[in-house]
Amino acid sequence: MVVTTIFGDLSPLTMHFIIGGVAFVAGGGLSYLLWNKALKKKRDEIIEDAKSEAEVIKKDKILQAKEKFLQLKAEHEKEINERNNKVAASENKLKQKEQNLSQKMEENQRKKKELDAVRENLQNQMDMVEKKNEELDKIHKQHVEQLEAISGLSAEEAKNQLMESLKQEARSEAMSTMNEIVEEAKMNANKEAKRIVVQTIQRVAAETTIENAITVFNIDNDEIKGRIIGREGRNIRALEAATGVEIIVDDTPEAITLSAFDPIRREIARLSLHQLVTDGRIHPARIEEIVNKTEKQIEQEINEVGKKTAIDLGIHGLHPELIRLIGKMKYRSSYGQNLLQHSREVANLSSIMATELGLNPKLAKRAGLLHDIGKVPDDEPELPHAMLGMKLAEKYKEKPEVANAIGSHHEEVEMSSLIAPVVQVCDAISGARPGARREAVESYIQRLRDLEELALSFEGVSKTYAIQAGRELRVIVGADQVGDTEADKLSYDISKHIESQLTYPGQVKVTVIREKRAVNYAK
Repeated sequence: MVVTTIFGDLSPLTMHFIIGGVAFVAGGGLSYLLWNKALKKKRDEIIEDAKSEAEVIKKDKILQAKEKFLQLKAEHEKEINERNNKVAASENKLKQKEQNLSQKMEENQRKKKELDAVRENLQNQMDMVEKKNEELDKIHKQHVEQLEAISGLSAEEAKNQLMESLKQEARSEAMSTMNEIVEEAKMNANKEAKRIVVQTIQRVAAETTIENAITVFNIDNDEIKGRIIGREGRNIRALEAATGVEIIVDDTPEAITLSAFDPIRREIARLSLHQLVTDGRIHPARIEEIVNKTEKQIEQEINEVGKKTAIDLGIHGLHPELIRLIGKMKYRSSYGQNLLQHSREVANLSSIMATELGLNPKLAKRAGLLHDIGKVPDDEPELPHAMLGMKLAEKYKEKPEVANAIGSHHEEVEMSSLIAPVVQVCDAISGARPGARREAVESYIQRLRDLEELALSFEGVSKTYAIQAGRELRVIVGADQVGDTEADKLSYDISKHIESQLTYPGQVKVTVIREKRAVNYAK
């Protein structure tokens, strides 16, 4: 009725919608209130559970914190106890050291008092010694005055006479001792040196080649001489002009003499003549062609000889120009000794001797092969061959030891390595063998004169005789001028002057002869 009254004007459908909406709103509000109440209750339960759990956690953390605190407290107390123990031990050590120092100070004080007493005692004794010395000086002066009065000499004069006597005695003893030392050194040195030299020479066998300034070219018959001379001598003139060799055609049967100081030219002339005679065509144009061809062959042969020599000796890394100069040694001679054979021999000797002495054998062999390289240059400047060889070695980048050994083997420069004297000795060994070289008679005579004149320049020498081709020098001295001791010294001085002033192969034995003659006449 009421609803009808309020909504009397509305249709029934609208009425249903309105009633449904009111019922929905009322149900929603009721549902919200119920749900909110349930949520509040649930929230209160969760909060209570959280509070309970938080209280349990709080109590647990407090217990853990108490336990940690107790543990840290115990560790701290332990550490403090250890430190206290260490401090107590250190204090005990310090107390012990203080006690030791006190004892040492007391001991030092006691020793100081004893030293003071000893020092005072020594001072007293020194004073007494000084007094006694003064008394002794007075007594000594009195004795000296008495001796001067008795002897008639002053103390200074007696002192000088005594010193002079002592000097003479000391000189005699010194010379005697020196002679003993020198003789002992000579025995040992000669024995060892002879052993090394003999072993070295035994291990090297070299041929000795004596060459002259001429070459004899043999022919089958004398008719070939006319062909070689040619019409009006044109062939022989062309041959001499092309080779630079003097060709001597004389009455010697089946022989033509080629004369020249250059062995290479002689060899070119000999080979050219051989080809011309074999071929049979002998005229100026053919001669010039054959000589040019032969010169090229000789140059090639020189290079081949140089290479073969280096390979045979096991020497590597030589400059090509040095190899060519080594090959030219085949056609050179030194005092009649073939230069290449001599250089090979010196190289082998140097290698063996360097090995015996503990030196570098390869370096010694290299220096030995190149030591006379200055004798075969093309330009031949006005320099000693040793100096020229050293400059060539330096130019072609040889080692300083090799260059010095080349330059010093005749002592033009100072020796700076142990290889240098080895090369010098081996050069002397190779050249001093009997028959290896020939020297002019004038050089022997001049050497003998130089030896005799040098010995005559010494005081007390009356006569000198050089014997055994200058290998021994006998010196005769006056018995009234030179004593036995002075004779030893004179022999030593003469030998040293010979070493420093003269050049000679091998060694020179100096013998001083002192003869005393007593002569009387029965009338």
